[in-house]
Amino acid sequence: MSTVLTTPSGTADAEPGRTLADEQPRTLGVADHFALWANLGVSLLGPAYAFYVLEPGTHRLSLVAAFTAIVVGSVIGTIPVGFAALAGARSGAPAMVLLRGLFGRRLSYLPTVLNLLQCMGWGVFEIVVIADAADQLLPWKIHWLYVLLAGALTTTLTLRPLGFVRTLRRYALVAVAASTVYFLVQFLRAPLPSLTHGTWSGFWTAADGVMAVSISFVPLAADYTRHSRSGRGAFAGSVIGYSVTQIVYYALGLLAFSTVVHGYSGDNGPVFAAFIALPLGWLPFAVLVLRELDESFANVYSTTVSIQNLRPLADRRVLAVLIGVLATAGALVLHLGADYQNFLLLIGSIFVPLAAVFTVDYFVLRRREWDVSARAPARWPMLVPWLLGFVVYQLINPGDLGWWTRQWTNVATWLHFTARSWMSASLLSFAVAALATVPFGLLDGAHRRRRADRSGGRGGAGGAAAGGGAGEHDHQPRAAAAGQPAHRP
Repeated sequence: MSTVLTTPSGTADAEPGRTLADEQPRTLGVADHFALWANLGVSLLGPAYAFYVLEPGTHRLSLVAAFTAIVVGSVIGTIPVGFAALAGARSGAPAMVLLRGLFGRRLSYLPTVLNLLQCMGWGVFEIVVIADAADQLLPWKIHWLYVLLAGALTTTLTLRPLGFVRTLRRYALVAVAASTVYFLVQFLRAPLPSLTHGTWSGFWTAADGVMAVSISFVPLAADYTRHSRSGRGAFAGSVIGYSVTQIVYYALGLLAFSTVVHGYSGDNGPVFAAFIALPLGWLPFAVLVLRELDESFANVYSTTVSIQNLRPLADRRVLAVLIGVLATAGALVLHLGADYQNFLLLIGSIFVPLAAVFTVDYFVLRRREWDVSARAPARWPMLVPWLLGFVVYQLINPGDLGWWTRQWTNVATWLHFTARSWMSASLLSFAVAALATVPFGLLDGAHRRRRADRSGGRGGAGGAAAGGGAGEHDHQPRAAAAGQPAHRP
């Protein structure tokens, strides 16, 4: 009765089906996943955001404290990504469709809309970063043209996503590795300040920001690993590939801000100029600029796949063009750099507890059934642990968003709650959401069983019975006109 595809399917150059109802190829191996996630961990935003790791508040962390925050945040934040990747490989379902099993089909629209906003925000960020880097790299300061070129290339890549993943494995990773080693050697040659000068105060705020970057990929991971040939390869490739390279690129930023770059106000130009100013630095930096396209590609592509949870028969190619145009337009008119840290904290407060609820429910409570069909019934109780985790995160670290922050400060005062420096918004939010998932998941299961008993066991809640029936036809995706059939992990 298992619905897991354990053997490769599709030709080597196969691409995802155009709609959610089409059969999807299983062609990606562990090397493909490692290359994809290692490249996603390499981002020009990493060195820039390292400033917020060094200075998470009013005090500057020591280099030892900042680097530890990077390692802790990257490793902890990437583990939920690995679980999401594993679930995608097992089920063959994209990320937002997987959430039908957690919330039901209609309730899954809520996290889908939030993910659309996240992906669009990241897509705009990345196109702006590429254009900013091109401004520094090239003698012609034509920012709008670089935005248009970055948007056009991003959109083109989303039309053949698996082909782009294979290209990363074959060519890009080697060039990126060489560029990375070059920059590390050059920055390490400069005199470094004391490694222990500074404070550990604000350590968890710094680590939370790094975790938020990693965990932002949780609602994207299955969009790629649904094409995996094995769950083990999907998990290992994502966790190892992403965490290692993210650590390296944040460390590059620490070195830059500790030696040649001073201060950061949301303008990436001085950071990029420091890389280019190194001997022959323009060449490896040009490699990184071109590689940054995989970040914008991932966000635009996942936006299109997320929309298919709402409109299963929409053609992903048409959606890709529309989303690419919107992201490019946003990069032309919006100025988001100064709000980057607050954007990360808001993402963390939404997706950290969501990752906890999904992980516990999928891998612990409902291992025998995970209904991702169009008939997946609403599971209202599962919204509660997600909301509790969100509240915990906001009470500890609401960011600096004006009226929003003031409201959460008022709530904390009303509750007589004071956030302590040792409190990690991410870890405590994850822990509260995970623990709360157990009773609410059991409550939902008991409710479903009672409904099934009253209806004579004929699938009264649309869950177990309907899911089991659909699961028998999992090899025929068109059997579920509104999406994927039920999955038994």
